[in-house]
Amino acid sequence: MRNLVVVSDPKHWNFQISGVEIIQARAYLTDTKYSDIPNTKVFNLCKSYRYQTTGYYVSLLAEARQHRPIPSVTTIQDFKSQTIIRTISDEIDELIQISLSRLKSSNFILSIYFGQNFAKQYESLSKKLYNLFQAPLLRAHFIYQKRWILQNISPIPLYEIPESHRPYIVEFAKSYFARKRFPRRIYETVDDLAILVNSEEPSPPSNKKAIEKFIEAAEQYHLRTELITKDDFSRVPEFDALFIRETTAVNHHTYRFSRRAATEGLVVIDDPMSILISTNKVYMTEILTKARIPIPKTLIVHKDNRDLVEKELGLPCVLKQPDSSFSQGVVKVTDRQSLRSALDVLFNTSSLIIAQEFTPTEFDWRIGVLDRKPFYASKYYMVPGHWQICNWKDKQMVRSGGSETLTLQRVPEQVVQMAVKAANLVGDGLYGVDLKQINNKVYVIEVNDNPSLEHGVEDFVLKDRLYLTVIKSFVNRLKKKKYE
Repeated sequence: MRNLVVVSDPKHWNFQISGVEIIQARAYLTDTKYSDIPNTKVFNLCKSYRYQTTGYYVSLLAEARQHRPIPSVTTIQDFKSQTIIRTISDEIDELIQISLSRLKSSNFILSIYFGQNFAKQYESLSKKLYNLFQAPLLRAHFIYQKRWILQNISPIPLYEIPESHRPYIVEFAKSYFARKRFPRRIYETVDDLAILVNSEEPSPPSNKKAIEKFIEAAEQYHLRTELITKDDFSRVPEFDALFIRETTAVNHHTYRFSRRAATEGLVVIDDPMSILISTNKVYMTEILTKARIPIPKTLIVHKDNRDLVEKELGLPCVLKQPDSSFSQGVVKVTDRQSLRSALDVLFNTSSLIIAQEFTPTEFDWRIGVLDRKPFYASKYYMVPGHWQICNWKDKQMVRSGGSETLTLQRVPEQVVQMAVKAANLVGDGLYGVDLKQINNKVYVIEVNDNPSLEHGVEDFVLKDRLYLTVIKSFVNRLKKKKYE
């Protein structure tokens, strides 16, 4: 197993450890020689893991390349969730109280280096927290309020390590890099389905009638169903399965619900990894390219190569915010000035941007894929006089170009096969794959988690069978877990 330590500045890592290769973050992100190396652990020691910073993208692309990033993107998200931190504090409360019982102060900082602390009395607590938040360098902050509580936990940047602690790090790192296993959770099975909805969402993935149809389908399979909202986070462990029917995003409660459900052993659609992959176009570009799936000519843009966009793609071209959805955060630029201005705006929120050649078509294909099989097909037409399926410029009304749902038999075989191949790169969940067909060539645009399943649209052909198909997937997954 190859060990890569990725750092913002190589000068911050001055340890001599056998079998460890030091790489600057920018090189890992942009040098193609790191894309295809197999059996690799990526120890991400960048100075920041904030969403869409360079450190965030190191872990994101490591997962896309099938490397093993530490920390993973799910762990990075967990650092930011006070709900998850408080829940974990409650789960390991007894260990916390025993470990910190001798302290006299009301605040305590525990430094965890490669899963260890140099004080014997904190050894068990350090290992436990590392198993829950796998990152090489951690700082856990506890406060005393009648009992000790984990207030927050966060990564420690390399440059903040005290000089007196560095000799310990060398010894801890040697044992850390020699480890062969990473802990996994064991899941259990039951038969209560929660459907996460938001009645205030203007364009939810399933309209009210579709939700009613899902409930009816669940009753046919003897699943007890309850609609829940973002206020029900603490109730997630009461259920056995979670179906997210609210638009997902990483920095959002939908991701926290998915992550909590997976951690508690629930069957969950959308699972957290599918959300992470599908909601980030940088990740999507990486895995589609690696799998040699045709996509429009694409350039991952950072501040050092922004001048290549016009040369590589020509004008007009399309710029995409990495976590854009429903055609929002996507702009078409037609000249050099609009290109420069749009890049300036997008770089304010992300270190990397997707640029693609402009490929106009009358409509986009959408193929629904579940359990690695296609089950519905739709055409989404462009708004008349506009280049997208939705026109978001009109603040008074979101205009849609309309849609048409067909049997799979009426869809070109190449389109269906390409959609399934792309969806399978993400997982075995529920996806909507968007594709463009230009003459005899088919291009994948993106794989969406949480695709639209609306009454009167996607169910036009299958009717109730669409809802029964989705619910049956939950039933089969629950049965499988029972016998694992």
